[in-house]
Amino acid sequence: MRIATWNVNSITARLPRLTQWLETAQPDVLCLQELKVSDDAFPQQELRALGYESVVSAQGRWNGVAVLSRVGIEDPALSLPGAPEWEGAVEARAAAATCGGVRVWSVYVPNGREVGHPHYEYKLQWLAALRDSAEKFASAATPFAVLGDFNIAPTDADVHDIDEFAGATHVTSREREALAALEAAGISDVYPRPLKYDIPFTYWDYRQLCFPKNRGMRIDLVYGNEAFRNAVSDAYVDREARKGKGASDHAPVVVDLTL
Repeated sequence: MRIATWNVNSITARLPRLTQWLETAQPDVLCLQELKVSDDAFPQQELRALGYESVVSAQGRWNGVAVLSRVGIEDPALSLPGAPEWEGAVEARAAAATCGGVRVWSVYVPNGREVGHPHYEYKLQWLAALRDSAEKFASAATPFAVLGDFNIAPTDADVHDIDEFAGATHVTSREREALAALEAAGISDVYPRPLKYDIPFTYWDYRQLCFPKNRGMRIDLVYGNEAFRNAVSDAYVDREARKGKGASDHAPVVVDLTL
């Protein structure tokens, strides 16, 4: 089974590239983030034509996540249990389903904006809710994984130049402690191999030629329980999908399982 995650940064803008990638990469399950589309504008028909069912939690021009599957969808969920509110509402940042015997969650962790901002505290609260919910699945015999844009680089090596991020979000000790809490809850980082260079970055800013210069970050992550990790036969970042006109600023992370 092939499972992937991809922040597409607007599914409407990225639809031609998404459908092409689905046809060439052939994932059985794909977790999507940052849809930036309403529920009624999600391209169900186009994806169904390629054999994919969808679980979608959308929020208009902001946020939005989905799980696509061609191996069935069972027990879908459209929100993270216990998720905090932002500005009086629960945002569309989590969707889950059991696909081909694997429980997957697609998550789009809040950005945090800047240290000291209320959104930073919201991010930490959201991660605490994720930990609490994931802990309930972590010890199960069923393979379970949380995949998506975590907006956190797990280590200094996961940033092209850590000095540029001094005092900024994505690399603070409190954010990384939240990732450590996921590990303590029983789900661990599935580290992918890069297709080029030494570190498998997953995000490169559009500005200042960041992608050609490989000035990236590894913030799109896969956290799996023991049953999931034991089934992993390969994991990689598909850097090729970041190339060319009209690309997302993120690349897909692909995990192959032998079940």
